[in-house]
Amino acid sequence: MSTRVPTYPPRVLHCLRAPVGGLFRHVFDLAKAQSAAGYSVGILCADEPNDPLTNDHISELETYCELGVTRIGLGRLPGFSDVKALIATAKKLRQISPDVLHGHGAKGGLLARCVPSSAPLARVYTPHGGSIHYSPESTLGRVFGFAERTMLARTDGLILESEFARSVFAQRFGDLPTNTHVVHNGLASHEFDSVPTRTDPADFLFLGEIRELKGIFTLLEAVAEVAVHRKITVDVAGDGPDMVAFVEAIDARSLSGSIQVLGKVPAREAFTRARAVVLPSHHDSFPYVALEAAAAGKPLIATSTGGIPEIFGPLSDRLVEPGNARALEQALVNFLSNETECLRDAADLHAYVGDQFSLTGMANGVAAVYAEALTARRNKPNGQPYTSSHAKLDAAE
Repeated sequence: MSTRVPTYPPRVLHCLRAPVGGLFRHVFDLAKAQSAAGYSVGILCADEPNDPLTNDHISELETYCELGVTRIGLGRLPGFSDVKALIATAKKLRQISPDVLHGHGAKGGLLARCVPSSAPLARVYTPHGGSIHYSPESTLGRVFGFAERTMLARTDGLILESEFARSVFAQRFGDLPTNTHVVHNGLASHEFDSVPTRTDPADFLFLGEIRELKGIFTLLEAVAEVAVHRKITVDVAGDGPDMVAFVEAIDARSLSGSIQVLGKVPAREAFTRARAVVLPSHHDSFPYVALEAAAAGKPLIATSTGGIPEIFGPLSDRLVEPGNARALEQALVNFLSNETECLRDAADLHAYVGDQFSLTGMANGVAAVYAEALTARRNKPNGQPYTSSHAKLDAAE
């Protein structure tokens, strides 16, 4: 086996599936912060989607990636594409010789922990929800559960984005690695600047993946009930696997006058379009949309699922039961009737999120996990710890 001593700052290859959503946002911010700190960073991700907005994000990301951005075939569900992806990942390892493989999401975690390598790599995994979104009794839940339990033995560092995720992982998959830490997502300082609302706003904005898991059909049902009694308008920004079904449901409920589907729109641009943001997720981990909306000073209606209560902190009693259309309806009506009070809550949430969830804190938390993982992997007779005067990152904000 190779005895190459890892470099510092390390060479890091981030592995993920689709370059979209909060997971990609996390990787993008982390790669940028690591590059600013002198890390050599690379990205390996799926070759879909290829829409203009995604391609623009990839092009921007390439400017921070000394080790390049490599796109490969990689499907959402288990299949033959996984074998081809592992072969492509092994080829990339031989080309760039990273010190750390950091997998994000279920498929990224598969690549980072299962790809063969003759070098003493540190293999780090951040689930971003991933496998815990599937019921443990379902077929896919059993498949992913078996995979997670098996791969934990090959995990040198486990990063959970919420205390909720840590508790679920321990409950479902058994003993976690010693090097397991909760590192919350964080935002750059400029993202805490308020976002002005345009002169003709919608009442509410949904921003995220158009997917049943995100509660989009519960929102539809709640809006339909409100619309019986009063005018309500909702802008929907995003795309996803349930887009066709969602648009058909809007037409079937005669709600085209209340709900406008925008497609993909950058977050801060989307925030200008509405007076409040609604996040009706049935299951979620630690969503960036909630952080971004709070940082922008927007009133936020969200569900009590995953790590969202950790984002709301002392205001978590304002959260709505997930999947409960009636409770969501009441929250929408409460905003329409009591906007001034909701704006005061938004100011309190803005202050709390600003104090607790910074990009610098996130980058430093990840750096600490890397250092511990590399120390454990380092093949050095005297066993000196893997340390550096640059152990902490000053995130590029």
